[in-house]
Amino acid sequence: MRLYLSIAANLDATVLLGSCATAVQGPADMVNRITAGDPTKAYIGMTKAEVIACAGQPHSRYPAAGGSEIITYHYDGAGPVPEKKSDKGDKDDKPKGLFGGAKSGKKGDWTCTASLVFDGDRLTRVSFAHKDVDSPYAWQKEKDPEKQAAKRDAGVPTCNFSLPDCPR
Repeated sequence: MRLYLSIAANLDATVLLGSCATAVQGPADMVNRITAGDPTKAYIGMTKAEVIACAGQPHSRYPAAGGSEIITYHYDGAGPVPEKKSDKGDKDDKPKGLFGGAKSGKKGDWTCTASLVFDGDRLTRVSFAHKDVDSPYAWQKEKDPEKQAAKRDAGVPTCNFSLPDCPR
């Protein structure tokens, strides 16, 4: 009788371990779970012309390694949208350069920046961040304990990303 109980216990343990083994997921499954909430996912694969048509002219453009191109947008709100043209004959619709030609705006003109990476003519990656993000350790540089506490307790500013005028 003890032999049967021992075999049954071992069989139960084997079935339990076998069911756990099927629940283990590989790296691809993990990536899919992590990126499931990615707000940029819907736009990946768009052409550069499609993005510029619905987001407007970028703030700057610059080449990247391997023939890629990165275009950046400065925006406020959910995401870049085309700027409204003024009736004053503003013909400067070229993107501003990385180191020169960009008009310096006031601090409140934009809050977020998005960098869109194109490999060939297709969007492959988007990264976006708030312009006022600071290191979580910046409070340590403050000498005044009250300012340290204020910096440490301050929330991290965040941005959203979407292309509201895009049909995706």
